[in-house]
Amino acid sequence: MPLHPQAQAVCDLVNAMGEVPPSNERLQEIRDGFATLVVMGAGPPEAVFAITDADADGVPVRVYRPAPDPALPVIVYFHGGGWTIGSVEQFDLVARQIANAANAVVVSVDYRLAPEHPFPVPLDDCWRALTWTAKNASAFGGDGARLAVMGDSAGGNLAAVCALMARDAEGPELAMQVLVYPVVDCDFATGSYRENGRGYLLTEADMKWFFSCYVADDAERGDWRVSPLRSADLHGVAPAVVVTAEFDPLRDEGQAYARRLDEDGVRVVHLAYEGMIHAFFGLSAAFDASRDALDRVGAELRQAFGTLSD
Repeated sequence: MPLHPQAQAVCDLVNAMGEVPPSNERLQEIRDGFATLVVMGAGPPEAVFAITDADADGVPVRVYRPAPDPALPVIVYFHGGGWTIGSVEQFDLVARQIANAANAVVVSVDYRLAPEHPFPVPLDDCWRALTWTAKNASAFGGDGARLAVMGDSAGGNLAAVCALMARDAEGPELAMQVLVYPVVDCDFATGSYRENGRGYLLTEADMKWFFSCYVADDAERGDWRVSPLRSADLHGVAPAVVVTAEFDPLRDEGQAYARRLDEDGVRVVHLAYEGMIHAFFGLSAAFDASRDALDRVGAELRQAFGTLSD
């Protein structure tokens, strides 16, 4: 398909602002620009029953309860931003949407960012928040026995790795992992990088810089905790939903991860959005497909939690 007109409008707007070469010297400028894009594009805030901040074993989290019902399922959510940008505050609107779409408590994790805190610090924060949530869910109206992980982009990377860690540690047991255009490999030579590496919001230069911030040592990038597509075995990991976008440099690795999961006997639903670009999922004010993806992901989560008819 050609680029969707809504995606074209966003790309035209961003491209007209001029290319900003990513660099550590421009770190704050890049973070501020990302914050503006996310907040402006996410749409009006959806109402939820309650929002509280908590300390998850030393990791700040924000907890979203969509309803006063006790023992709701729980989603631990890791925001995107190349392990380098983004925050719980900036992803507030997305977390509200996920909570309502899945009728589940969302625990949004404010993990520490690279380059100030490189690998494995962000991953360690996410794992600590996940295990804390499983043990303490009842304190905020959640059911730790009905638990999922979810993330977009670099957050999808962290969710995929945490799902593998949970399998290897024999807990917490996960009902599902939701990986929205995830980073799952360090290969910049894929077809989607060649086709979509410039002009479609997320660029090849961005991704190379993100990796340099997160994992400075090239030799470490093949570690499955950085590139889960390179894990020797995906058997026994939680069932998955993988969302990809046609005009995204990360498209091919997301598709490859979905195939690997299927080949290793893991139930996987691959939602491929034609005509879409990276970041569309969280920008419902700009993309009709965002609402569709939220609803479809929400339905898959409710089915995994056993609440689809609620």
